[in-house]
Amino acid sequence: MPIDIQAMVLHGPGEPLVLSRRALSEPAAGQVRIRVEACGVCRTDLHVMDGELPQAIYPIVPGHEVVGIVECTGARAKDFSVGDRVGVPWLAETCGQCEYCRHDRENLCDAAQFTGCTRDGGYATHLLAEANFCVRLDPSWADPVAAAPLLCAGLIGWRALNAAGDGRRLGIYGFGAAAHIVVQIARWQGRRVFAFTRPGDAVAQSFARTLGACWAGGSDRSPPEALDAAILFAPVGALVPSALQAVRKGGRVVCAGIHMSDIPQMPYRLLWGERQLVSVANLTRQDARTFFGIAAQASVRTQTQKCALSDANSALAALREGRVQGAAVLIPD
Repeated sequence: MPIDIQAMVLHGPGEPLVLSRRALSEPAAGQVRIRVEACGVCRTDLHVMDGELPQAIYPIVPGHEVVGIVECTGARAKDFSVGDRVGVPWLAETCGQCEYCRHDRENLCDAAQFTGCTRDGGYATHLLAEANFCVRLDPSWADPVAAAPLLCAGLIGWRALNAAGDGRRLGIYGFGAAAHIVVQIARWQGRRVFAFTRPGDAVAQSFARTLGACWAGGSDRSPPEALDAAILFAPVGALVPSALQAVRKGGRVVCAGIHMSDIPQMPYRLLWGERQLVSVANLTRQDARTFFGIAAQASVRTQTQKCALSDANSALAALREGRVQGAAVLIPD
């Protein structure tokens, strides 16, 4: 039987979310129905709201950092039982047959579906998800609010950290939800972290230092020494030349956002010296299987600000304005 749920619905780009009642069907074969306990608020949600992702489908229920309890399962959803706590990440489904899927690069699948972008996400009391793309959360992640940001900020941060290589001096541009998780893992790995924030944001710089950054300053400043690698979480293309200038010869700059403003024209000398400029896209199920074990070993702790589901618009506005330290998390009313 369908159930009645509440959801924050985005009817089109540039519009506010609207709290709505709607019917949610029984799970189809291979799906599970999940009662949402918490859903993180991610910068990607802002890109969906602003119409910056061409794959987005409207109307849509945003949210792809979902933690919840399995309420019922469809046929062939054998990996989970009623009562299991699971996470629902950005990658909702892939074709499983294309060249990318067959060569362990399912994050690049051209037919991929995305939670909160092409399929309704977790800004709701319940959602449907493909069981094969859910993440089992063991008892070490008993707090759903603390776990929620790990489903994207943590996962994409982990993928970006791996893409950055093994360099010991790591720069992080944009100290938001992903950065506050990545810095903990990088320090656990023995790296030195240099945090770059919005110019003049003393609060974020202090926050970065409390998490182990050895230096923190505005993105308009140069680090005190050359970096081995840098990760850009801020979706600001103008930071790419700055990051390239900050890394040593042979260093690497990783663009971690799903959307970024245009990269300005820059002199070739910034890239010369075998510096590398790369991006990361989406995530894979293997990323999740690896990351949650690493996060537990590194004793990662998320800093969260809880908001009621009905206050999602306010939470998104705070994120846009840089007023969120750590991650905002929505709780069903």
